[in-house]
Amino acid sequence: MTLDFRGKTALVTGASAGLGREMARILARDVDTLVLTARRQDRLDDLAAELRQFRSELRVHVRAVDLADRAATSAMLDGLASEGIAVDILINNAGYGVYGLFEKNDWSKLEGMLELNMISATLLLHRLIPGMVKRGFGAILNVGSTAGMVEMPGFAGYGATKAYFNHLSEALRGELSGTGVVLTALCPGPVETEFQAVAGTDKRGKLPALIHVDVVDCAEQAIAGLKRGRARVIPGLLGAVPLGGLPRLLTRPIFARAGKKVRREES
Repeated sequence: MTLDFRGKTALVTGASAGLGREMARILARDVDTLVLTARRQDRLDDLAAELRQFRSELRVHVRAVDLADRAATSAMLDGLASEGIAVDILINNAGYGVYGLFEKNDWSKLEGMLELNMISATLLLHRLIPGMVKRGFGAILNVGSTAGMVEMPGFAGYGATKAYFNHLSEALRGELSGTGVVLTALCPGPVETEFQAVAGTDKRGKLPALIHVDVVDCAEQAIAGLKRGRARVIPGLLGAVPLGGLPRLLTRPIFARAGKKVRREES
């Protein structure tokens, strides 16, 4: 399978930075129309200008929306529908993490993460999938994480949101079989973006180079995997590791040591 994105319309969430921005740049090579959404209007405007310069015939729509606001997200989707913009490709990327001991996490930040990573991402799917099924074509890239495939002390809440998204992606892929709509789960390991600063891990030093994934390379692999209709894309060396498949008796002592390390850091 190789999906043809020419003439299609793509919606990219979290397009103002990191993976979202890079995937928008890649999609701009093929699609007819791009809808870029995130909170930061200035960054979206800059990216839109760059992409229009890259391809003068490309139509780019900017929607500055806080996707953690359900009403605002629904209004944005209603607006696209009223303008006759039918989304063929959804890059369901917006999200963030919260690092640290769960009981010490700021509740408002934790709640916002749950809303954005799960509820908003699911709302987008629920609103856009029916049109894709009706038209007989759709391509969805859900950005999960390897953090949702194995328990991570220090990232308890974030890992749980991504476990939800990883499982939802697999189930929906099964439901969509034969409809002409494909769904790919992207499960990257550590990718150096603004995620680290938002999550609060930027002061802990760089992660081992062996498991680090370049953001551009990750984006390229993600879109290539989506075009091929792959079920899951795990960029980098972690793709060769049986994450989540190790016995609990082996992993629990490892998680206990990791949890104690996090507690020492925050004591």
